[in-house]
Amino acid sequence: MTVMTDRPQMLTEEFETVARIAAREVEGLRFEFINGRLGVKAVPDGDHGTIIEWLTRICMQSRPELWLYAEQGIKIQQYRSGRARPDGVLAPSGALAGQGEWVEPEPALMVVEVTSYDTDTDARDRHEKPRGYAETGIPVYLLIDRDTCEVTVYSEPDGSRYESVRTVPFGKGVELPDPVGITLQTEALKDWVR
Repeated sequence: MTVMTDRPQMLTEEFETVARIAAREVEGLRFEFINGRLGVKAVPDGDHGTIIEWLTRICMQSRPELWLYAEQGIKIQQYRSGRARPDGVLAPSGALAGQGEWVEPEPALMVVEVTSYDTDTDARDRHEKPRGYAETGIPVYLLIDRDTCEVTVYSEPDGSRYESVRTVPFGKGVELPDPVGITLQTEALKDWVR
């Protein structure tokens, strides 16, 4: 028997219908569609939400013309056939208005993921999403990894991967390069891990 791994499980339009129905019927259930596969995104815990709050405050203080949109669905991958729901999308304030549940990626300066304590984190946040976001041309991908207590900044997308990847431990400062242009002091992140 031959297994077809290059075919998607469903069409993008079918995924959007399933995701919309599931969101109405089951509170907190969030789906993503990456590499043609349906995935379930873990519901964030309190520390996860606090990290997004911390990052939102930093972004507001450093770049008040931008907004960190939490849980915004975004079209990703080469032909926009993927659908991701990053923990944050940094874009000019108001840039995503009127686009619906799955926005076009062009206004995004950065996407943010905070790892959850689930079995899919390694494949999803550390491998699939960096590739999907780089294929889409999103300038910066920020991964706040609570499992490893590290922050990884991906930048310089070349259409298939990020050419620059910098990882620092929690407690060390890290630069979010242009077009973001913010320096993060990550000491506080140590308080929000298990």
